[in-house]
Amino acid sequence: MRIGILTSGGDCPGINATIRGVGKTAIMHYGMEVIGIHSGFKGILYKDVEPFTERSLSGILNLGGTILGTSRDKPFRKKLTANEDNVREELLKAYNELGLDCVVCIGGNGTMKTANVISEMGMNVIAVPKTIDNDIWGTDITFGFDTAVNIATEAIDRLHSTASSHKRVMVIEVMGHHAGWIALHAGMAGGGDVILVPELGYNIDDVNDFILLRAARKKPYSIVVVAEGIETPEGKKPAEYIAKMIKKSTGIDTRETVLGHIQRGGNPSPFDRILSTRLGSHATELISKGDFGKMVCVKGSQISSIPLKDVANKLKLIEPGNDLIEYGKQMGICFGHLENI
Repeated sequence: MRIGILTSGGDCPGINATIRGVGKTAIMHYGMEVIGIHSGFKGILYKDVEPFTERSLSGILNLGGTILGTSRDKPFRKKLTANEDNVREELLKAYNELGLDCVVCIGGNGTMKTANVISEMGMNVIAVPKTIDNDIWGTDITFGFDTAVNIATEAIDRLHSTASSHKRVMVIEVMGHHAGWIALHAGMAGGGDVILVPELGYNIDDVNDFILLRAARKKPYSIVVVAEGIETPEGKKPAEYIAKMIKKSTGIDTRETVLGHIQRGGNPSPFDRILSTRLGSHATELISKGDFGKMVCVKGSQISSIPLKDVANKLKLIEPGNDLIEYGKQMGICFGHLENI
């Protein structure tokens, strides 16, 4: 068999470990031929590929980013072609001319959607979920999330010392457009006092009252962790807005820090390296069985798979009754509202 591997969407720690897991398993165990496809799905269209060997896949386990390069371009956007039906034909034609028996698509929610489309077009596809946001439906966890939480937690740890020294409120913004998993986990791990996530909303007056309540309890500083996707008036920047409102209402010196892309860069954590390896190896096992149209996933402690059609156009969001949130409330952490505090 001849398989191709592509990476699409944003970069993420663990992509190279996944490429290695797929490629080395395919070459060493199953005797497959493996090619790398550059720049996402358009790499198929333009046949921008390179052959992989066991040697060329060595030394990438701990590397951040992706050796294949990535692209957010979707193959069915009109800027890539004037006619959607034409690009479907061209993609399928390129897939066949490359002699591929399967394409392994490593990416986030947009990639899962596109992978499902090309699967329905007739290509053999296996998808591997990757995102630091941990918001892909159908899997308990995605690689990249653990690394991002570690980075965010370390940043929060460091902000504790300066907040304590200056008796300030420190607002730290982490990634998460629609899902607040990084804010929730890093906030809890880093001892955040206020954690704001998109799913739960917040009342800024309640947040300010909570900060004042802490001050009255002889707790002169507070750590506020916000996800980048929380709602703000007129689309104002989350950390900047929250910090401004806290300072204005409480009179306490307040500063903001935005972590940004630092959460996506750098080497993957040991956990993510292992998870990527397991997911990549299982993807190759599915290919060997001809079990296509699937996304590999984590269910409990097991690696499994689910149909791609069940994943497309869905998000895994934090539910209001999430146990970590409930435990946090019991410990006196504010999640944007004063009830149960």
